[in-house]
Order: sequence, then C-alpha cells, then structure tokens
Amino acid sequence: MKLGSLKQGGRDGSLIVVSRDLKTAVRAEAIAPTLQRALEDWDAAAPRLNALYEDLCAGRAAGAFVLDMHLLAAPLPRAYEFVDGSAYLPHVERVRRARGAQVPESFYVDPLMYQAVSAGFLGPRDPVKVVSADYGIDLEAEVVVITDDVPMAVTPEQAAEHIQLIGLVNDVSLRNLIPPELAKGFGFLQSKPRSALSPVFVTPDELGAAWQGNKVHLAMLTHINGEWFGAPEAGVDMQFDFAQLIAHAAKTRPLSAGTIVGSGTVANEDTSLGASCFAERRTVETLRDGKPSTPFMAFGDRLRIEMLDAEGRSVFGAIEQTIEQQPRP
Repeated sequence: MKLGSLKQGGRDGSLIVVSRDLKTAVRAEAIAPTLQRALEDWDAAAPRLNALYEDLCAGRAAGAFVLDMHLLAAPLPRAYEFVDGSAYLPHVERVRRARGAQVPESFYVDPLMYQAVSAGFLGPRDPVKVVSADYGIDLEAEVVVITDDVPMAVTPEQAAEHIQLIGLVNDVSLRNLIPPELAKGFGFLQSKPRSALSPVFVTPDELGAAWQGNKVHLAMLTHINGEWFGAPEAGVDMQFDFAQLIAHAAKTRPLSAGTIVGSGTVANEDTSLGASCFAERRTVETLRDGKPSTPFMAFGDRLRIEMLDAEGRSVFGAIEQTIEQQPRP
C-alpha cells in the first residue's frame, strides 16, 4: 500500500491512503490520524489501512478524491529519529581518492552513519530555502526505510522484520560548510538543513521483485532543470543493506516507531550512470580533469527525484523542488 499526509491537522499532517497510480487518495483518520500514530500501533493499523488501499485501487472507497501533490506534506512531517548512513562505498572511495586519502578498512565492515535533522521534513513540492548560494547547495537522492519499534541490539535478521515502509529523500547538503564543520571533529550541524521526503511511502510488498535482500533494486532517477543528471542503480554497490543499517543504529539503543533510516547518496562504480548529488559529479570531474567544472546549485534551479518500476510507473511519486533564497530575519 501507499501512504501519505495532507498539510492539514497540525504539524504531523493528516494521514491518507494513496492509490497505486498516485492519482487518487482517501482520508484515513478513522484508522489513525497521522502516520506516526499508525506506526506506533502498526500491527493493528496496517491491516485496516491495507483494506482501505484495496478498496481505493478497486474504485470502491467512499470519499476518494483526486490527489494534488502540492497539498501533500512529507509522509512523516516530523520524525523522532532520522539516522542517515553512507552505504554506497563507490561514492566514499571516489571522494577520498580525489583528495588523496585512503578509505579505512573499517568502512567495509562498520557502516558510516550520523544523526540527521528530523524535527521537520519538507514536503515533496516545497522549495529548498537557503540564505546564501555561497554555502554550496547540493541535493542527495537517497532511499529511506521507516521502522516500527526496534529493540536494542537486534541482529540484522531481526531488524529486517521491523522495516515497514520505504520512500525517498532529498537529503539537502551545504557542501561549502561541511569541511570546516567536520574539521572540528563533532559532526554535521549547520551544513545539514531540513530534507524533503517523497510524496508517499510504500510497504515492501508494493515493490514486488524490486525489493530483495533488504535493498531496492531500481534506478534513482534525477533531473536538474529538466535535464538528465543520473540514474544509478540503488540495488547495486550498496555495501550495507537496510537491515544491517538498522542493526547498526540500534546497537546501543532502541529505535522508536517512525524512525527513518537513510541509505546515503546512491552511487555506482559505473560512472556512466550519472550521479545522485553534485559532489559526486564534481569528484568524477576532479579525478578525470584535475578540477571540478560543474557548479553547485543556484537560486532558481529545479530538481526532480523519483524511481520508476519495470513498467515505467512512478513508485513513490516525484520530489520536485526549486532552490530559493531565504530572506534573513
């Protein structure tokens, strides 16, 4: 099934069930007022939501309406946790090679992960607002999974049972703020503003054969200003699957229902498939030409991120955003 949230009902939105073709929707407040509430009682809520989804797709759901993507909030407008990994090591390897550094052996057995911003997510059509283009505005097209309650110290095999929903994220990065911030040795803060989530999250069964080995085996398609930017395969070159990432995050603490776990920027060894962020493209240019030639994003630039199934249908809907300048208060 596919679930989303309308920009109504307060900061956590109002839960809706969305049809497979993303054209219609129906309110689901009678089952759970918000997606967060549904995840907190998933065993009881999921069967009822799925029954409503089947009715909607069959054209027999009372109260169904035409879906307007501009009325959507993020499926989870805010979450208790967002932990973001860096599971695509070709990206990590290239970035380090471009600056003459080696990848530590531990990176191949112990995932990279940080605590990301979760207090608020942009909706799929909300603009990315940044004070200055000098910050080095970048997108990062990633896959995310959403969990129910995850106990502390779960194994990857156990963690896989807690993956309830899958979606996409534009994990916005301000690249020129990252080096001095990380040089302090205390992680990201100012360089990581709010991210945007796909119009809907879907249950794993909705992906069919594209969900295997706790990975999404589809291309991450990105366009910038209407031009093809990249379509790397999300199921290829992913060093750690989502079950491993969840187990890593839960090693010393439980994860609350509604936790979002990110894959990191989707990247492949095969650079002909393009990139999922400007930092990746600039790194490839640096390795090839000695310096980058593609600038970071500017005000007015437009981005589109989505995944298409084998029949060419959008699975999660598209994240479509414009880069805008944020006035100073």
